[in-house]
Amino acid sequence: MKHYDAENIRNIALVSHSGAGKTSLAEALMFVAGASKRLGKVDDGNTISDFNKDEIERKISINSSLMHLEWKKNKINIIDNPGYIDFIGEVHGALKVSENAIVIINGVSGIEVGTELVWDMVNQYKNSTIFFINQLDKEHTRFDEIIGQLKERFHHNIIPLQFPINAGPGFNAIVDLISMKALYFDSDSGKIEIKDIPADLQSKAEEMRAELIDSAAEVDDEIMEKYLESGELSDEEMKKAIKIGIKNQALFPVFCGSSTSLVGISSLLDVVIDALPSPADVKEISLINNESKETETVAIGPDKDTILFVFKTLSEQHVGELSFFKVISGSTSNGQELVNRTTDSPERVGQIFFMRGKERSEVDKVSFGDIGALVKLKKTHTNNTLTEKKINYLVPPIDFPEPKIRAAVKALNQGDEEKIAAGFSKLHEEDPTFFSTVDTELKQTIVFGQGELQLEIICNRLKERFGVGVELIRPKIPYRETIKKKSEARYKYKKQSGGRGQYGDVNIVIEPLSRGGGFEFVDAIVGGVIPGKYIPAVEKGIRETMEEGILAGYKIVDLKVTLNDGSYHSVDSSDLAFKIAASMALKKAFESANPTLLEPIYEIEVTVPEEYMGDVMGDISARRGKIQGMNAKGHFQVIKALVPLAELYRYSTSLRSMTQGRGLHTQKFSHYEEVPHDVIQKIIEEAKREKEEINK
Repeated sequence: MKHYDAENIRNIALVSHSGAGKTSLAEALMFVAGASKRLGKVDDGNTISDFNKDEIERKISINSSLMHLEWKKNKINIIDNPGYIDFIGEVHGALKVSENAIVIINGVSGIEVGTELVWDMVNQYKNSTIFFINQLDKEHTRFDEIIGQLKERFHHNIIPLQFPINAGPGFNAIVDLISMKALYFDSDSGKIEIKDIPADLQSKAEEMRAELIDSAAEVDDEIMEKYLESGELSDEEMKKAIKIGIKNQALFPVFCGSSTSLVGISSLLDVVIDALPSPADVKEISLINNESKETETVAIGPDKDTILFVFKTLSEQHVGELSFFKVISGSTSNGQELVNRTTDSPERVGQIFFMRGKERSEVDKVSFGDIGALVKLKKTHTNNTLTEKKINYLVPPIDFPEPKIRAAVKALNQGDEEKIAAGFSKLHEEDPTFFSTVDTELKQTIVFGQGELQLEIICNRLKERFGVGVELIRPKIPYRETIKKKSEARYKYKKQSGGRGQYGDVNIVIEPLSRGGGFEFVDAIVGGVIPGKYIPAVEKGIRETMEEGILAGYKIVDLKVTLNDGSYHSVDSSDLAFKIAASMALKKAFESANPTLLEPIYEIEVTVPEEYMGDVMGDISARRGKIQGMNAKGHFQVIKALVPLAELYRYSTSLRSMTQGRGLHTQKFSHYEEVPHDVIQKIIEEAKREKEEINK
């Protein structure tokens, strides 16, 4: 397998809203470059990048997929990413290791919520970015309108370098604004025939070229000076300006075509090589000194010390764990001894592969800036850094998003709990946006993720790989119990059964604390009516009862308990007696202190196209939600609301249904709030029923 120097490598992440055609574009790029012999189709389940069983069945990308091709003696690494929001973690990993991103836009739908999302992400990771307006062979395409939206919403220096000649069914040609020629594409091979621009489009082309020159000239002082002197730029000067602008994230060119008809594909490959930055353009990066924990600027390059960063982990049958990595500095080869600086464990480089979807080509070396995969590393997972022993740096980790949903899992077979925990742990290593925990309070295994589909697929993988079946069920809600007024109670625990008895007598006053006040215990005993040695037992009895709950079995919070009186017996009193007396006194006082339930309230942010705003707001209100505000974001509305967690189960599915898949939401814990009275009664009755079931 041929090795490439960094200046002859381009790393590209394909990103977009779901359905814009990333996978078909990857397929077209591979086919036109001769890296594959046939043009696969998503609907036929035979594309290079969507090879997973779930992807083929559902006709969507679930995992980011790595492939490579050669064009003009350069290597292009392509990472095809999911557009579905449930798998957004994959996109973060790809953008972290790619200097470049191609944002794909559906030529009919235009900018969608997911487009906004990936635009924010490419800015976060500072990727050099170009746009590709795809599917221009469909009915009702809107190229000019979409260009206007992109400029308005994202950046004034989003500028077309091409425009379609005959968009719609039969589309096969584009105008190139640098060469000022019409490019006609063969739908079987993607080869170009160059012709003059049709006469009726000449003035449009000249107008758009003038705008392109104005934008290009702004990115470099020397070129601007030349432009002001002559009023014109040569093709070479324009290309130079465009390359500088892309590298500095000051210019964002737009290209166009159709991946299924192979229109614009070969010219896009040319642009990738001629205009996009290579890894060699990055001379230094910020790394974390693993000893001082300070961030340092470190020089990188082919002759520097080896640093690898693992951005993705994939488990494959018959192969084991594949660790996808980028060579941040130096190079790596078979047998190299490295140290995982994240886990502080030694690793030996074994087999190294270049990937094309599921196909692997074994190589003996991967050079600076290139991307490959390692197998059977012992303690290395996603977000880990491997270095030579003589240096100790960490690559700043991928900033994965917080979970958006939670669900509980129920084992289909008793006794599988340990297998479930082990399986979920392995699956978390593959997808860090998923994780699980055993909630001892709720007595449930709770799983967290980005969406219902992600959790469903995780459970399918648990069954397939680890032979353990689980069912996703509604998670219990961590309600809290508290009181609304002051109360006092006395309880005397007295037991005589021959021999030494039990005696404990306590009087307590309970009162509410402010929300979030926790628990306060006050020892106000005077005159030794209860000996000091029994006071800790009183507090323990109260704390244990608060953990168990009184109303419906949920923790008691925001409570002040004052122990102000009691009595003891010189022979029969004991820690146990005072603990029981304190517990019973608390239960007695609690009942007359106007007890209530609190529920967790979550802050949600919903981004939807304007036309769905009424339906979404009505649905939020039906979920006992309170609208906090709305902000316009282009043609989308961002609705902020506070909604009880109990009403958010499967919300992302409902939102997608309401918005035809175009709505997204985030949620995070805000605070606890009192549950409405009618709802309290239902919760208490449900708790009683559950207790009766357990006691049967």
